[in-house]
Amino acid sequence: MSTNDLIADPLTRNLKIFAFDPSVAAQTDMVSIGEITIGIPWEKNLQAGPIGEYIEVVDADPASGVFYKPVDLNDPRILAQGGLSPSERNPQFHQQMVYAVAMTTVNHFEQALGRVALWSAHRPTTQSQEFVRRLRIYPHALRDRNAFYSPDKKALLFGYFPVGIRDAANTPGTLVFTCLSHDIIAHETTHALLDGVHPRFNEPVNGDVLAFHEAFADVVALFQHFSYPGVLQDQISRTRGNLAGENLLGQLAQQFGKASGRGGALRDALGRTNPETGQWEPLLPDVRALDNTPEPHERGAILVAAVFGAFLKVYRARSADLYRIASEGTGVLRAGEIHPDLATRLATEARRAAQYTLQMCIRALDYCPPVGPTFGDYLRAVVTADLELNPDETLYRLAFVESFRQWGIQPRGRSSMSVEGLLWPTGEEAMEEAGASLSRRQIRKLFKNTQSTPSAGGLPGTLSWTLETDRAEAWQAIDEHAKILWNWLIKGEGRSLTSAFGLVLESHDPPPPPTVFHSHSLPGEVAVEVHSVRSAIRRTPRGANVTDLVVEITQRRRGYFDREKQKAMDTPGVRPGPNDKEDFVYRAGCTLLIDPIEKKLRRVIRTPGTIADDAQLERVRLFLSEGLEPGNAFDSPKDVLHAREPFALLHSGNA
Repeated sequence: MSTNDLIADPLTRNLKIFAFDPSVAAQTDMVSIGEITIGIPWEKNLQAGPIGEYIEVVDADPASGVFYKPVDLNDPRILAQGGLSPSERNPQFHQQMVYAVAMTTVNHFEQALGRVALWSAHRPTTQSQEFVRRLRIYPHALRDRNAFYSPDKKALLFGYFPVGIRDAANTPGTLVFTCLSHDIIAHETTHALLDGVHPRFNEPVNGDVLAFHEAFADVVALFQHFSYPGVLQDQISRTRGNLAGENLLGQLAQQFGKASGRGGALRDALGRTNPETGQWEPLLPDVRALDNTPEPHERGAILVAAVFGAFLKVYRARSADLYRIASEGTGVLRAGEIHPDLATRLATEARRAAQYTLQMCIRALDYCPPVGPTFGDYLRAVVTADLELNPDETLYRLAFVESFRQWGIQPRGRSSMSVEGLLWPTGEEAMEEAGASLSRRQIRKLFKNTQSTPSAGGLPGTLSWTLETDRAEAWQAIDEHAKILWNWLIKGEGRSLTSAFGLVLESHDPPPPPTVFHSHSLPGEVAVEVHSVRSAIRRTPRGANVTDLVVEITQRRRGYFDREKQKAMDTPGVRPGPNDKEDFVYRAGCTLLIDPIEKKLRRVIRTPGTIADDAQLERVRLFLSEGLEPGNAFDSPKDVLHAREPFALLHSGNA
């Protein structure tokens, strides 16, 4: 046995990055935090590029006709110095930067969801899909003031552009590389990760869908700042612990924003610069803000503000005793810098609150409806997911509810904004509402009696999708498990539960409209699509593991902008002809959370209406026709349905 065989692989790989972007690192008063070293999960077989299990960096620059030499992070010289030093001029550092930040983002998702992350599948045809092992990242993909995630290419494309203005923060002609902005990298990686969990969240069927995609990506980027201890303690010291004031932790993409002529960061969760006075002013909650904010980025900023507001409430509550001690009971600190020990303790509380808040936000993805999420749906998802994982911790849930209420975010159809009133219905509650009955035997029939591999006989008691699972095997198992669940739902014990799930079958009374899509494999039966059967394994504060099966089911219906044509196509007995192509597709369905150990249906999360709901169909029609104001990236939301690169248009000038 060689000496090398006795040495374990390291747990992390240390790499240097810009904590924010080059403009912050260039400030003399930020020299201590502008450049930092972070540890990312060690990849033993990492190749030059870098190319690893999740990421493949391809550094082609079409505008310049150059293909930059890929960085080898296993080079002993690079390993010895903890990665390349931050540099605006070194393309190999650019490659290191995008890899390090993207992998940090992936790691946060996996820790929160308890399973390996998957990218959305490649679909060469409408009837086939292929596993995507690596997300490609192009650091210098375009010479443009843009950066975006491409669902079509399964890639992140970063642009660069020359500064065109002259002021104290900008020098004309210098280049701004979006691939050197920590926030832009984390934001775009989150788009890709969210697409891997919810591919249908790219379809804008209400005013919150695109805004949610943008807001969620901003939330992850913002709270990722708090995972860097030195950066956090520095900002705590500068603000004297007041994280509600102007600080870097609440800002996104400072260099991009200033170089774009905004005068400040691209987005700020805490405040705005008053154009008349030039002074930063805190952003105060406004219950009517959503009513007049249709643009996706601006609307998403309201959700970000609500989440950040919830975090601040928890942080203030957790640190109130420290302020009382430090101020001798007055609550007002003495003038001057706060004591380093106080800064350390405040940073500890802020980091804990931020980490927990970020995990709440990511875990909630498994508790969302499969299509058309609203901000209110997301609040219900956050609250329900947290209650089930940590029922004894009430502060965070109360903070979310209070902050969302202050911003006017209210779930549809709810008469109460209490925590209990926001919970998604349990299996028993959903059955009672639908007038159906649910027995443990019906759920038990979904599973095999043994722990063997899945077959037509049922699912195994424990799905092999954990943080140690091979990602290709996990992806393949989704299709196998979906077939099993479909058989249980359509041909087995689950068929009697479909009405409680918000599904409509041909045998129901009344039957569904003719415009509902029908099954290819079962002639005469309505199509039911089981999109995903994934596992979620989470560890409670008490150390116990909680395992769920997360099942997403949808149905489709043809939609027409002409109401008379819709009425004609929905006439009983009519079947769409080859030239009767729909204008849009209306989807409805549910997300089910099933306990595979107890064989229990724990939650039923339905879309607002079924596929036969004409009122919901009309709401989608109206939004797709008239949902956005003129002058946005899209003339109307329906343009997104046909855009090959929706995020490229949505991010144009906004990153």
